[in-house]
Amino acid sequence: MRKFLALGVFALGVAVAGSAMAADGAEIFKSKCSACHGATGQGTPMAPAFNGNDFVKSSEAADIAAVVKNGREGAAKHYKNFAIGMPAQKTMADADIEAVVAHLKELAAK
Repeated sequence: MRKFLALGVFALGVAVAGSAMAADGAEIFKSKCSACHGATGQGTPMAPAFNGNDFVKSSEAADIAAVVKNGREGAAKHYKNFAIGMPAQKTMADADIEAVVAHLKELAAK
């Protein structure tokens, strides 16, 4: 009985620790994206807004993740009215990108 109780406590601890370690899209956005896109996703003269953004609203998460990871420069640049393109974020972990995409979807819904 003690072994089962210990195993249950261990499993609960792993589950809680795992969720605490899950990537926080809002925090990652704040540290990596807000300088160009604004603290609340409102956009800046450097980059478009995410609040109400049709591309983010209508696109699949994988398509948005590809833009985050690979960027959009030159001819691939979607928003031609901004002087710079979206730089590639190749060093971001996939879990971090997924968390940011989820956060972008929340912003776009506003």
